Amino acid sequence: MSRASKELQRSGPPLPETASEEGTRHPALQVAARKAISGRSRGLIAVLPFMGPAFIASIAYVDPGNFATNVSAGARFGYDLLWVILVANLMAMLLQTLAAKLGIATGKNLAELCRDRYPVGVCRFFWVTQEITAMATDLAEFLGAAIGINLLFHIPLFGAALITGVGVCLILALQGKGFRGLEAFIGGCAIVIAICYVVETVLARPSWSRVATHTIVPSLPHGAALLAVGIVGATVMPHVIYLHSHLTQGRVVGSDAAERRRIFQFERIDVLLAMGLAGLVNLAMLFMAAKVFHFTGHTHVGDISTAFHTLTPLLGGGAALVFGVSLIASGIASSHVGTMAGQVVMQGFIGYRIPVFWRRALTMVPALVAIYLKLNPTTTLVLSQVVLSFTLPIPVITLIAFTRDRHTMGDLVNHPMTTVLGWACAALIVVLNAVLLVQSLAG
Repeated sequence: MSRASKELQRSGPPLPETASEEGTRHPALQVAARKAISGRSRGLIAVLPFMGPAFIASIAYVDPGNFATNVSAGARFGYDLLWVILVANLMAMLLQTLAAKLGIATGKNLAELCRDRYPVGVCRFFWVTQEITAMATDLAEFLGAAIGINLLFHIPLFGAALITGVGVCLILALQGKGFRGLEAFIGGCAIVIAICYVVETVLARPSWSRVATHTIVPSLPHGAALLAVGIVGATVMPHVIYLHSHLTQGRVVGSDAAERRRIFQFERIDVLLAMGLAGLVNLAMLFMAAKVFHFTGHTHVGDISTAFHTLTPLLGGGAALVFGVSLIASGIASSHVGTMAGQVVMQGFIGYRIPVFWRRALTMVPALVAIYLKLNPTTTLVLSQVVLSFTLPIPVITLIAFTRDRHTMGDLVNHPMTTVLGWACAALIVVLNAVLLVQSLAG
């Protein structure tokens, strides 16, 4: 690392408030965590101090990009791509677990470790690719919330986008009130989305035997590769790999290897619950669209707006209302998570950050341009998820490389089988991208 880069690292403003800072301001969090680590508290009481980081990450797994890809996949191909969601969610569980473990073991996030280990030019290249990822992510999330407001309140899309921006800025102000409040808000949004899809599932009444079969048995119909890659891109989110490692890097600091292992055990429960909830919501999105649209002859439903308007005659106005509410909650909450991740990536790789409100304003621009040019919103959302899939190998490969290194991880180094599964995830992403390229060129 050059001297200038080191100076930039020392002089740069701090990252967004971490969980460790929240614990410092609210010692009760640390006291509760210490009781859990020492075994003086058990059960739910012991787990609660560690809950939060994975739920913040999980909101990105049910963002508007997921709505777009899952609705399109269900309407066009029925239940056939449910297995893709299952595989993608299992990959997400593994990768988010590794990201949480990296922060606990090293006290640094993934971007910071890359800056420590790799040449400046490589880190700048990584940073550029992940900024592209952040822009694609923000485009999907911001545009999705604007679509939801437009559909529910009949506000022109451009005006709805401005309202979304104001809403996200208000949520950004929560960061100054304490990290636990922000965790509660975003976790609450995840629960609202889940409840909405419980309602949609009850109304849609899918064929559970076919859902079970297609969730387990892989199939890839002709023309489904784009949506399969989009589902992977929408489910396994590159930016929250960096963010999750940041959220755990100082939340509760273990004084020795035994304490760090105990902290990791609690964080695994957080990941299992949060990612499991996100996976069930994604499955529900797709099988609802399959049952309501594909099997009623509405296979042309390929965008969110058409899905919203088609739900009313098929399932009633209540179903459309629930769909819109879940879309708004998803867009606003995940947009904030994307802004946080962008800050972590920028300072981690190049030691610099811009004020969070400026970053939020800048990331609004692609969505506003897409609206102004009258681009098809759902097509834009799906393509943004494909961009994510192509940039995903960088955080995945670097994450596996660090977590398999005993010098970096100490006693929390990966089990050999964990590393094998991690490399399998990376290989699957590359193969899906290759299939997409081949089919695109052939078409």
